[in-house]
Amino acid sequence: MAQKAYSLSHTKWMCKYHVVFTPKYRRKVIYSQIRSDMGEILRKLCEYKGIEIIEGHLMPDHVHMLLAIPPKYSVSSVMGYLKGKSSLMIFDKHANMKYKFGNRKFWAEGYYVSTVGLNEATIAKYIREQEKADIALDRLSVKEYEDPFGRGPGRK
Repeated sequence: MAQKAYSLSHTKWMCKYHVVFTPKYRRKVIYSQIRSDMGEILRKLCEYKGIEIIEGHLMPDHVHMLLAIPPKYSVSSVMGYLKGKSSLMIFDKHANMKYKFGNRKFWAEGYYVSTVGLNEATIAKYIREQEKADIALDRLSVKEYEDPFGRGPGRK
């Protein structure tokens, strides 16, 4: 990947960040119900602010994104914008989900962020291949997963 320098009226910049954030209670809803809508929503919101999504992947219970954020925005303000607006847009499209996620808060508090620097290709590859690694790890695991909110045996 070529190192692309972006420009504003008086600034040349190359600010890239790897961000990871999760749905509330790390529920695995991204794959099952809203994957395509969520990708469209995040792309649209980034486009509104002039943020480039270099790489992005929706995992079952979290989101990985490699973003080029203009220096006029702080990372925290961008993450607040993305998580806040996407929550509202998700609940507008999927009204039935607001009963699972009270108070229209889809995302968990907080996020992970790291600067990319000159390792952009490595981070992009990691994001692309993260799902394959998780699937391989799950196959090695002998844990039996059950829905903590479902009505399984012994629950009333």
